[in-house]
Amino acid sequence: MRRIAEVMGIPAFRRLWTSAYLCCVGDWLSLLGLSSLLATLTGSSEFALSGVVATQLLPGLLLAPLAGHLADRFDRRKVMIATDLVRCALFLSIAVVGTTWWLLAANFLVGCCSMLWIPAKDSALPTLLHRPDQVQTASQLTLVTTYGLALLTGAGLYSVITAIAPHSDVHVIVVINGLLYLSSALVIATRLPEASGRWVAPPSGEPGMARDGLRYVRGSRLVRGLVIGIVGALTAGGTVIAIARPYATELRGGEAAFGTLVIAMFLGLVIGVVGTPRLRLPFGVAIVAAGVLLLAVAVAPHLWFALAAVGAVGACAGIAFVTGLTLIGAQVPDEVRGRVNAFVQALVKVVLFAATTMAPVLVDLVGVRPALVAAAVIAALAGVFAHRQLAARHHDRVTEKVQA
Repeated sequence: MRRIAEVMGIPAFRRLWTSAYLCCVGDWLSLLGLSSLLATLTGSSEFALSGVVATQLLPGLLLAPLAGHLADRFDRRKVMIATDLVRCALFLSIAVVGTTWWLLAANFLVGCCSMLWIPAKDSALPTLLHRPDQVQTASQLTLVTTYGLALLTGAGLYSVITAIAPHSDVHVIVVINGLLYLSSALVIATRLPEASGRWVAPPSGEPGMARDGLRYVRGSRLVRGLVIGIVGALTAGGTVIAIARPYATELRGGEAAFGTLVIAMFLGLVIGVVGTPRLRLPFGVAIVAAGVLLLAVAVAPHLWFALAAVGAVGACAGIAFVTGLTLIGAQVPDEVRGRVNAFVQALVKVVLFAATTMAPVLVDLVGVRPALVAAAVIAALAGVFAHRQLAARHHDRVTEKVQA
């Protein structure tokens, strides 16, 4: 808390954090609001969320290297202002046009803007701090804000708006999204001149890094176990989010229940991230626990039981994700750590893309609860594999020490 207070006491960083918070709230609110609008336009709640998530993730899968090079050519402050203004205009245009094809196209363009905004923001962050040792604290604070505070704010706004204005909620949400990005642009334009400068691409952004990371993963039992485990954890969490809407309908809940399920998932995730040092749950065990708890979600008889189970799944997934990234930072050699982290980040996008696109198809074929059971089995098996790989790695290290 002392380190966080110290970092937040820097005015320039606090303004950048405010801008990032506004954008993250807009991101989460748009995820829920656009999926609701798409469900209304297409009449298919099963594929609504997956369509929104897929078009948001697609720019990250296709344009990540190009986006970094483009951001490198311009002043990062101007990049952030311009992309915020474009995102504002795109969301307002969705409210005006109101068609399925433009919703998906505009959402894809919003994702492209985000691919430019994020590296510009990340490169500005270290220049606003007083000491190099503050970068880690600032990064952790940003992570908790993105997947904790902003998510809860966005989902909470969605639940409140849908409860107060059920007949015009989608258009209200889209307009609020535009205003959030406009507010971010105004903060950067009027209160953050320190963010100016050109972004210098880090070594981990070089072409071919994902291929090099994959090569190291294949040869390392430790990292192989961590990667498979992270895939299992993301499969559990991604499936819950992907089919939260039809699942809420099956529990006889409406849009407010859908938003509450999302809140429960990410609240559990934040609890897991924050509580990892105290809980000390082994990596593989946390993933197996997520799979078992996902079975409880699949058989939940009513909403309150489902909320508790979904929150527990999120907590276990959060513990596994933080533990996995910590082990990578501690155990992977420095000369390949950047490439392994880059591979893991690319894998996160691929798995979330697959979960959000395949889960609705599975729901359409077999139903909501069998789809949850399938995801639970995948997560549990991945956890068992990860636990075995890490245990074997530990055994190998002990053997090496004894022989030495």
